[in-house]
Amino acid sequence: MNGIDSIKLQGLVVAIVDDHEVVLEGFRSFMLSSGVGQVEAFKTAHELLNRMAAVRFDVVIVDVELPDMDAAQLIDSMRACQADVRIVVHTIHEEMWVVNRMVKKHVDGVVYKTARLEKLLEAIVAVTEGRQYFCPKFRKLLNIIEINGCVLSERELEVLHEIARGKSTKEISKTLFLSAYTVENHRRNLLRKLNARNVADLVVRAITAGYLNPAEL
Repeated sequence: MNGIDSIKLQGLVVAIVDDHEVVLEGFRSFMLSSGVGQVEAFKTAHELLNRMAAVRFDVVIVDVELPDMDAAQLIDSMRACQADVRIVVHTIHEEMWVVNRMVKKHVDGVVYKTARLEKLLEAIVAVTEGRQYFCPKFRKLLNIIEINGCVLSERELEVLHEIARGKSTKEISKTLFLSAYTVENHRRNLLRKLNARNVADLVVRAITAGYLNPAEL
């Protein structure tokens, strides 16, 4: 099993949430056959959260695209239920906006779905030992962020999304419950961080860098 100590897996209680049933059962079967003590599978965020009221999970493996709840909201809700739960994100999304969001949420691990399933076992062992586990491809994207020195705050991302939707400062102020001065300050910071000349250039650069998902605009 690629040098993974199965003894470390035996006593663990792991949850997986993914809205693709075939994928979900495949992960569950693989983990049980690999020696993970208990594995529970959920198709929605609400199913998982309801179960967390009764069961303490050592690790939760989360897809970022669920039908009933945004991944960032789910992460906050899980930590409200169980503050010490370890969270590993399992996703196909490599866009910078996803990377940035996961960094801001301080998840314990990220494994892309293109990686071998054994990487999930490595992640489970690592995070239960108090270490972070980021697959090589995710680490590469993190390095890009660090080199560019362009990390957007959660609030800056929110303002950026509203700007990209064509909203004015007044409209953004009302939507996000911020003063017009604060919105303008965020706008200036975004232009500076992305080295953009104007709003149109800002949106193009943000999409290119992966901070905006065109499908959400």
